[in-house]
Amino acid sequence: MPKKKPLILVTNDDGITAPGIRALIEVMKQLGDVVVVAPDSPQSGMGHAITISNTLFCDPVKVKENTKHKEYSCSGTPADCVKIATQEILHRKPDLCVSGINHGSNSSINVIYSGTMSAAVEAGVEGIPAIGFSLLDYSLTADFEPTKKFVKIITKNVLKHGLPKGVVLNVNLPKLKESEIKGIKVCRQATAHWEEEFDKRTNPQGRDYYWLSGKFVSEDEGEDSDEYALSQGYVSVVPVQFDLTAHHFMRDLNSWKFND
Repeated sequence: MPKKKPLILVTNDDGITAPGIRALIEVMKQLGDVVVVAPDSPQSGMGHAITISNTLFCDPVKVKENTKHKEYSCSGTPADCVKIATQEILHRKPDLCVSGINHGSNSSINVIYSGTMSAAVEAGVEGIPAIGFSLLDYSLTADFEPTKKFVKIITKNVLKHGLPKGVVLNVNLPKLKESEIKGIKVCRQATAHWEEEFDKRTNPQGRDYYWLSGKFVSEDEGEDSDEYALSQGYVSVVPVQFDLTAHHFMRDLNSWKFND
């Protein structure tokens, strides 16, 4: 009896027509039965936002002709896409959720702002093994062909081994030719931050408005971080957990006198 193919949910934060998700779909179709539920417009930087004060729409679409898998365009956030996919479209947990391939880095501190990774984390919350993929190229004309080999290798390993409860993978891929990528490294999240700046302007009606910009600053000199691996030409794989408890501080915090 032939082995049943895994059911793979594909989503992203750049929108259902983005080149990155198209590349991801191509790889996932080699590994299982694919259903796509993705935002109808770009949702970058949305983090783990969910829609609670507006109605949600989720409609079947045909982004490409002659596709056999089902695709749905959702008016909500990446996290919304995962929620509505499992509750209203699939009617069961998929065997895997993959998010991306994002146009731009989600390494280091970027993981907390990322809609791509928030979709993966939402899947993890719901007990679904999940991976977020990102390419270090912000261009809409980015070449995703070199990523496909590594996306497939990592995905096959997750399908084979599974992931611990509460853990998802944050995968970042360097902007290099396939032959230039040195391999895959398991890493920790680098310590870094953004030095934000606001470009203040005034509209014709005299009201001030702002554009957010900034500079990414890495404070990490370790050779086991995702930033270091990417700088050396490796694909970085960071296991991420959604339990934000600072367990190492629990003992000290319990020594405080809260009742005085």
